Amino acid sequence: MNKYKIITADQFRKNPFQLIGKDWMLVTAGNSEKVNTMTASWGGLGVMYGKNVAFIVIRPQRYTKEFVDKEDTFSLSFFDKEYRKVLNYLGTVSGRDEDKIAKSGLTVVDFEGTPYFDEANHVLICKKLFRQPLNIENLLDEKLINTWYPNRDYHTLYIAEVTKILRIYHNQDTDYSI
Repeated sequence: MNKYKIITADQFRKNPFQLIGKDWMLVTAGNSEKVNTMTASWGGLGVMYGKNVAFIVIRPQRYTKEFVDKEDTFSLSFFDKEYRKVLNYLGTVSGRDEDKIAKSGLTVVDFEGTPYFDEANHVLICKKLFRQPLNIENLLDEKLINTWYPNRDYHTLYIAEVTKILRIYHNQDTDYSI
């Protein structure tokens, strides 16, 4: 297992638009018996309820949704660009059909019971605060419906407190700054 340092939100100086929208992330949930993950490029970071939060959205048919719904916590793992092919694979194959985590070559570890990936650079440990299905009545721009929901499979929105931020140090890392 790689070393990690717990950092504060003020020390997490990453661009969320780049991290989530362009580099992607893995949303991971589960327990000691079973874990699942999915690649996500929608979501955000901010402040709500007086807490540092992350928000994610998951479509109803995604297997990972069952894990996120069942557990109190989940993780968001961020990787170097060299993992792009793996992230693409994990976003297109269902854990219902095969052991995609084993096939990905990534290593599942956990922080206080919340699974994440040892190969990540940064990991947000998140505790669920809010969950609500999106619905057609609340989508104000009809183009969104036709573009993103042709099958009417509306996402569920999750807002979660970011309880810990881990900076992972890999063997080749020589810079132990944030």
